[in-house]
Amino acid sequence: MSQSDTNLSEQLEDEEVQEILKTGTDLRQYSHQIEKEFKQVENKSIEDYIKESQNIASLHNQIGECDEILERMESMLMNFQNVLSNISSEITTLQKKSVLMSVQLTNRQSVRAQLSQFIEDMAVPEEMIATIMETPVTEKEFINELNRLNHKLTLVKELNFKESKSAPDVSDVLNKLKIKAMSKIRTYLLEQTYKFRKPMTNYQVPQNAMLKHKFFFEFILSNERQVAQEICNEYIDTMSKIYYSYFKSYSSRLSALKFEESVTKDDLMGIEDTASRGLFTKNTSLKNKSTVFTIGNRGDILNQQLEAPIIVPHAQVKNRYTFEALFRSEQYALVDNACREYLFVTEFFMVRSTQAQDLFNQILGKTLTLMIKNLETFIQDCYDTIAMFLCIQLIFRYQLMCHKRCVPALDKYWDSLQSVIWPRFEHVFRLNIQSIRDCDPTKFNKELGPHYITRRYAEFSAAIVGISEHFPNELVSRLLLELQNEVECFILRMAAIFPSRKEQLIYLINNYDLVLGILMEHTRDNSKEAEAFREQLSARSNEYVEEILAPQFGGIIQFVKECEQMVDKDQMDELRRQERRSLQLVANFSANWKKALEELNREVLLSFPSLLTGSTLLQLALASLVQYYHRFHKLLTPNARAQLVNIHVIMVEIKKYKNNY
Repeated sequence: MSQSDTNLSEQLEDEEVQEILKTGTDLRQYSHQIEKEFKQVENKSIEDYIKESQNIASLHNQIGECDEILERMESMLMNFQNVLSNISSEITTLQKKSVLMSVQLTNRQSVRAQLSQFIEDMAVPEEMIATIMETPVTEKEFINELNRLNHKLTLVKELNFKESKSAPDVSDVLNKLKIKAMSKIRTYLLEQTYKFRKPMTNYQVPQNAMLKHKFFFEFILSNERQVAQEICNEYIDTMSKIYYSYFKSYSSRLSALKFEESVTKDDLMGIEDTASRGLFTKNTSLKNKSTVFTIGNRGDILNQQLEAPIIVPHAQVKNRYTFEALFRSEQYALVDNACREYLFVTEFFMVRSTQAQDLFNQILGKTLTLMIKNLETFIQDCYDTIAMFLCIQLIFRYQLMCHKRCVPALDKYWDSLQSVIWPRFEHVFRLNIQSIRDCDPTKFNKELGPHYITRRYAEFSAAIVGISEHFPNELVSRLLLELQNEVECFILRMAAIFPSRKEQLIYLINNYDLVLGILMEHTRDNSKEAEAFREQLSARSNEYVEEILAPQFGGIIQFVKECEQMVDKDQMDELRRQERRSLQLVANFSANWKKALEELNREVLLSFPSLLTGSTLLQLALASLVQYYHRFHKLLTPNARAQLVNIHVIMVEIKKYKNNY
């Protein structure tokens, strides 16, 4: 019901219906009118259709013809589609064939390249045969063809291992060429080796020639080890004999250049100058006791002379050398030859590490043993401690030089040399210590100046400390400390023979000052030895100042010390009771102080041979006197203080003594 109401309301809202309802038209009449109009339109349309019937028939025929044309076109398009489908299939087939042909071409090219290289590697050209057979081994063409031959031999070995059927075709020719090449190379290398045997030969010339053609040995080693071993053995035998002969002769000639008289057991530090001198004893420069313990310019061999040219014996017949100078020349000659030899064998014979060391030992082992025995022969009777220590320092430096040249082959040799020298060095060092311990002070003259044993120690200690600065050693430090303690004990024992304390102090100061001066001249200021003697000198100097001030100014010094104790204990009444004593001291000082200064100056001048030491001690004494004078001035009563000489007057007088030194 609601649906019909909805439709009715929509129809009533129509414009036509609204118009009819407004005008009040009769619906039936209106309906007949509409039908009539429809009829008229229909009749009119029929008339129009009849008029256009021919056109419609023509259009119908044309549409039929179009249908036939479209059918034919459809047939043609279908045929064309089939043709395109066939073409696409053919293109796909051609593409597959193209890819296949490309793969086949790539494979053929790869095979062709490998096959061409293989044929080239396997083929033995006439040029190679002619060059190997006829060209001298030193020519560049021979070396180039030898490299090619070596490559072909290596390839054939690989193919034989793989059982290739192509290898036997060229094996015979290649083996014949190999034998011919090896024969020529062997002859050449042996000729170069035999050149070493000629007198006055410069070893570097044949060695450089062999290094230039080091591939020769590599070729022989890779193809015939027996021949390579033969060449190596021949070289080892030749060079071993040459080096042994050279160094045996050189060592013998060098030994003739030593000082005729060497240091003996009678040249120990504590032996008296007059001891053990026979009637027919000769005197040479080294036998002078001062040169036994003084390094002088001997230390130059560790610095500017370390790499100096070696000594040529026949050119230095008239000259004489210390042992360390001859040792340096011999060891430097060995370092130069051994380093060159080691680098040569490692490069030419292609050996490394253990093999290189073994080969080097075969060549130079006999020579090194000879040099160790020569050193043992000299060392067993050597008493020259400085010479032995310089030799040890040379060993350290030459070992470092070998390492810088990448030659570790001499390390055991250097260790052997040290094992020969160190025990003897320590033994002789301890003999020197014992000689000082055994000294009897009563046998020496009573002289206040520095003792000659003290001077020997100072020079010797400064030499050892200066030499060992770059390579410190615990054993050397320990021995130096023992020697220092023994020398200090000796100085104290020597001082004890003097009756008065002042003489003892003068003796101690003279000796300590000498040692300190020499140590500071040749070593660092802060060395342990210098520091120890500096403390001793300072303590003895202060004590000596008290001793020399006591005779002239002892009363004032004693007064100051006693009264200052009273002040510290607050005994002021007791201090005031010392006025009479202080007045006597003031009067005595005022009468005698100038004369006392002159006496003080004269005594210091006569007691110390060193002007610098005397001047230092005098200034120290005068400074101490001024201090005591100031302290004395503070302790006096106003009455006594007024009678005291003005300090400025005293200072003016003291300044006069500064110009004396």
